[in-house]
Order: sequence, then C-alpha cells, then structure tokens
Amino acid sequence: MATQNSAFETSEYDRRIAKTRAAMSAAGLDAIFVTDPSNQAWLTGYDGWSFYVHQGVILTMEGEPVWWGRHMDMMGGRRTCWMQQDNIVGYGDHYVQSTVIHPMQDLAAHLKARGLERARIGVEMENYYYSAKAHAVLTEELPQAHLIDATALVNWQRLVKSDAEIAFIRKAARISEKVVQTAIDRAAPGVRKNDLVADIMHAGISGVGDDWGDYPAIVPLTPSGLDATAAHLTWDGAPMREGEATFFELSGCYRRYHAPLCRTVFLGTPPDEMLRTAQAQMEGLAAGLEAARAGNRTCDIANAFMQVMAKHGIERSGRMGYAIGLSYPPDWGERTASIRSEDETVLEPGMTFHFMPALWMDSWGLETTETILIREDGAAETLCDIERKLFVKD
Repeated sequence: MATQNSAFETSEYDRRIAKTRAAMSAAGLDAIFVTDPSNQAWLTGYDGWSFYVHQGVILTMEGEPVWWGRHMDMMGGRRTCWMQQDNIVGYGDHYVQSTVIHPMQDLAAHLKARGLERARIGVEMENYYYSAKAHAVLTEELPQAHLIDATALVNWQRLVKSDAEIAFIRKAARISEKVVQTAIDRAAPGVRKNDLVADIMHAGISGVGDDWGDYPAIVPLTPSGLDATAAHLTWDGAPMREGEATFFELSGCYRRYHAPLCRTVFLGTPPDEMLRTAQAQMEGLAAGLEAARAGNRTCDIANAFMQVMAKHGIERSGRMGYAIGLSYPPDWGERTASIRSEDETVLEPGMTFHFMPALWMDSWGLETTETILIREDGAAETLCDIERKLFVKD
C-alpha cells in the first residue's frame, strides 16, 4: 500500500515500473540508477528539496525500487515513498561535499550487495543531477560492471499520462488560470515588478479551493519592454511603464504537476506592428491546435504554425513546445518530445504539451501559449481557460 502522503495508489506505481522494465529489457539493462528528481518521484513518490546532494533510485528487473540518498533524507523517503522502509537507504553526512570520499562509493556498495557488480547498469549521463565526478567514481568502484547511458529512458515512459496524472494537471491548470489572471489584473504603470511577482507567487501557492499550490519548477518570467526580447529573464524592482509589453510565463503546480500558460500585457496603446503580429500569432496557434491530433506528429503542430507565420511575412523557427507533466527545478519540461519541425514523435491520446510558439522581436516580445492534451478524437484540448489575445490596458 502507498503511504498516507503518496500522491498515487500503489497500482499507479506498478504501472510505471512495468513500463520502465519493458524499456530496460529492450535496452538490455539489468538495472538503472535514476538521478532526475522527476523520475525518482514518478517511480517512488519521493518528494523533497534534497536534490542538491547525490541521491537516486535503483531499479532492477524484480522487487521494489530502492531509494538511496543522504541519511537525513531517508526520513523524507519514509514519509513520501510507497516502498517498504528497508528499500529506503541512506549514506552518512561525512560523504556530503567531502574532498576525500564520495557518495558514489556508498552507492557502489549497495549495488554490489544486490549482486550488480558485473551488471549492465543504465545511468542518466545527460542530466542536471548526475555529475562527471559521480560517473568517474562509480566507474572506478564498479570496474567489472558496464555503465551504459540510459538518459531519458524513464522520461519517455512518462510521455503518455494516466487518468490520475491528467486529473492532477487539470488541477494545476486551474491554478495557472489564477496566477495569469492575477498578473493581468495587477499589471499597471508604476507597479514595481517584484511586488507584482510577489502577488503572482502568492496566488500560485495559495492555490484554488482545496487544491493547494506547490512551487513551480521555473520561477515567474516577467520581462518588459526591451527585456522581453529575451526569453528567460525574471524580474527586478523597477516600476512597470506605459508603452511597454510584458509577457508572463507562468505555471500553476499541483503535487509537482504543471500546466504552463503565457499571456502578454501592453500598457497603453500598442504599435500597429505588434497588433498585426499578435493577430497572426493567434491564427498560428489555432492552426497548430488543429494539427495537434492523435496520429499526427509533433512536427505537424510546428509546421502548421510556421506556415501561418510565413503567410504573414513573419519568420519563426526552432522549438515551439515540449512535453510537460511532473517536474522539479530547473525545468518544467519532460525533456522528451518537442514541437519542432525535425521531431517526428507520433501523438497519442494522453500526451500533454506546452505549445509555446513565442515571438521575440527586435524591440518587444509576445508570449501567448497553451497547455494541451491530445485526445482520442479531434483536435487537442486546451487545459486552461484564459482568453487567447494580447491584453491591452490603456
């Protein structure tokens, strides 16, 4: 049985582990060691702000997964993981940030104790949380094992969401609506950007009704004017000014599930070029949503948008979205399928994406985006309900 704090029933975790083991078998792996916090949570339910130290999940072809991390974080594992307590193990604090010993030495001992000293073990080499030093030490400690790159093996199993996951994303979408509406309502000349962001974050954490808000994997991105020509700036203490556009790239978060949503606000009278571009962007979004159907490909969404942009003489290339769901900092994307012209991932019912064909121009930026769900039939469902337009406040 799952613990009282687990996000899902044990049967949901059983489903996930079965999918992962099938992928492991196809890759010829005896075990995997998963360090991505999102993958750890997806497999075990572990939820804590401890990913600044070495931790991870050991999954073999039989039995429960093993959560391994710092000893003091074992207690968090016992509160959030669904497994038996003897499958939640920890290393001592003398390993933490030491210059003479490394936590991977302790991990290697656990792997050997489970008969994996000669095994084919998958590791997430292209991952924020698995360092070059960790790989070097683990390789040295397991000279007879084969450490094989299994980057995103678990991520790809997360691409099609269960009904239980979709229910959580819908809750996150309600919170996204609240935070974006807060940004639109509070934006005004003279309002300090940090004060506005404080209101946004309060709205997100307070949640909607009984659905409390969690911290999103990305902080609010709220650049104005020339700053909005850049994609990933945050905020400062300067007041908002008349004659500038501000885009708000935000997401509600419920039990680590996200539903990103972006809208742009102009204070004053927008230039004609911006109005024309915003109208073209809305037309392109509609075309992309129409192409977002089961059986089509992610590239079909991107190509539909770009065709509309080309008709209006606007150049737009590159990535225009990505799979979303359960995530931890620094990114709410799942790092699998992308909405771009070279990605041919076939769309299946239950996939969720952030469709975000933002436009960053020479002197301003426009972000109008949607979190979408691929349905059994018909075009994708947009999970948030905020009018799709450039918001103008005179």
